[in-house]
Amino acid sequence: MEKRVNGKQIRLVQGDLTELAVDAIVNAANAQLILGGGVAGAIRTKGGPSIQEECNRIGGTTVGQAVLTTAGNLKARYVIHAVGPRYGEGNEDEKLRRATLNSLKRATEKGLRSIAFPAVSTGIFGFPKDRCAQIMLDTAKNFLETEKTSLEEVIFCLWSGEDLDLFAKTLDSMLP
Repeated sequence: MEKRVNGKQIRLVQGDLTELAVDAIVNAANAQLILGGGVAGAIRTKGGPSIQEECNRIGGTTVGQAVLTTAGNLKARYVIHAVGPRYGEGNEDEKLRRATLNSLKRATEKGLRSIAFPAVSTGIFGFPKDRCAQIMLDTAKNFLETEKTSLEEVIFCLWSGEDLDLFAKTLDSMLP
């Protein structure tokens, strides 16, 4: 599914984020930037040790922030490590909005044209998928409508068909 916003594209796909040939993929990171399981584990496995080495040099960041590393052996050029909230820690919606926004800003600062997000915080961090879809899609839409950006395409890469359907219904309600 694709929708246009201010001459830019928001696209939804089902598949493996680590297989996308885009300028940057977003890692659903923890504040310590340790590439453990889930999306981060797949990035570590397929991207090789150089990504974790760069994360170690950065040393960590806070919830709602995003930092950039190169992408090792991945098809993407960069990995943007966005630290989303753990469900139940408080102010989660705003923290997820900031993590999404800061990822878009890091991509723009690098002059990137394409970025691909997973459903940040919906795995081990337990964030509800419907709220994630609403917050992340709304943040991307507003960013493309209001910010001067090099980005031409914002992709949301969902692992399951169920997640893809949820994001598609949410996007349809925002951009009929």
